[in-house]
Amino acid sequence: MFHSQILVNLIYLVAAVLFIFGLKMIAHPRTAVRGNLLSSLAMLIAVVVTVWLIVAANTASWAGWLLIVVGLVIGGGIGAVLALKVEMTQMPQLVALFNGLGGGASVLVAGAELIGMTNTEATADVMLATGLSGLIGTVTFWGSLVAFGKLQEISFFEKELPIPAPQAVNAVLAVVLIGMMVLMAAWGVGWPYIVIFLLATILGFTLVMPIGGADMPVVIALLNSYSGLAAAATGFVIDNNVLIISGSLVGASGIILTQIMCKAMNRSLLNVLFGTMQSGSGPAGADHEMYATVRSTSADDIAMILDNAQRVVFVPGYGLAVAQAQHAVRDLANILQERGATVEYAIHPVAGRMPGHMNVLLAEADVPYDQLKEMDEINPTLGQVDVAIVIGANDVVNPLANTDPNSPIAGMPIIEVSKARTVIVIKRSLSPGFAKIPNPLFAAENTLMFFSDGKKAVLDIVGAVKEL
Repeated sequence: MFHSQILVNLIYLVAAVLFIFGLKMIAHPRTAVRGNLLSSLAMLIAVVVTVWLIVAANTASWAGWLLIVVGLVIGGGIGAVLALKVEMTQMPQLVALFNGLGGGASVLVAGAELIGMTNTEATADVMLATGLSGLIGTVTFWGSLVAFGKLQEISFFEKELPIPAPQAVNAVLAVVLIGMMVLMAAWGVGWPYIVIFLLATILGFTLVMPIGGADMPVVIALLNSYSGLAAAATGFVIDNNVLIISGSLVGASGIILTQIMCKAMNRSLLNVLFGTMQSGSGPAGADHEMYATVRSTSADDIAMILDNAQRVVFVPGYGLAVAQAQHAVRDLANILQERGATVEYAIHPVAGRMPGHMNVLLAEADVPYDQLKEMDEINPTLGQVDVAIVIGANDVVNPLANTDPNSPIAGMPIIEVSKARTVIVIKRSLSPGFAKIPNPLFAAENTLMFFSDGKKAVLDIVGAVKEL
């Protein structure tokens, strides 16, 4: 058995190395697919070796084996269906659910281990890890469900919490939860785990419910980190090295991504952790006075403008994802390049509803990676752009972020498309974005509005350009 455990730990080490290389490769679009496959292989190795360890120890009854097989079949089946059926526009919701399920799994595993724990096994460090797993996993589970509801625009999750001073409530809950974990560690008792689960359930709601929908990319990144931390804590509970390592990697990478998102939205990490990010507020419809000078255009007019353009920048947003217009945009870009124009794509870090949403959509349409320009890279040169075409983006190009200190997006770095010689905004209507505020860009002197579905609009422009 000793030699078997050494072999298992060595294979776990191989899996951990594969996880690290997979994460490294996922960081770049060119290698992201291979990195994902490498990480999947690492997880498969970890699962197979863990099952083999159970076989070697002969600790599973027939009922246990039945549960393992049923779990693999059901989980694998659901995963396969989701992979095939879920649209790209629903990826943020799916990621939120994955985060939640990861946290929920940690809670259940730690709880099951606690039930079968003997007095000698219930050491202070193990009990503390169990409490942490229950706390972080429960908050992740319920918080992710709230995030899913907001992304899905379910009305219940868009309401304000019916409790006064939610931050004070969060502080009280945090103090009590810490007390319960200390009690578990000091006395070696398990009943506080139930209290932790119940109170952490409330905390999961009170932390995420006040956060506006426009801030969901930050929340998703943070909850992803939470799910990893919960898994790492569970790894200590069940004494599984690869779970500790993989959970730590997810937790660390999630925190790094959260910091990147915070910078992109001008939020502090402290505000995110305590759920104090501003909720979007403002008029539900268009500001009629602001939009009095809005000028609409047509596909033929846009075609004539593009015919003389030397540099064109596309700014994709969630509306592009909804319309599935990425392939049509690529076709238009190819035509413009064949006619001598330089084409680029300005990518805001939080465009869409999850980190990297636009990068994934454009990669799906085989857009060359070197044409994707991050916000900090493209902004200094937007003054030399002939035409900027905004497709479905709203808050990430809203000048109010720079001009209105009372705006929910005040101080958020934006893609400064207003500097371009001509701005064309493709939208169905003048409705606001996730932040629920009007956008003065739509009424700017150099802006033309093309009111249409994103995909249809681009296809109409393609047709008009070909006829020139």
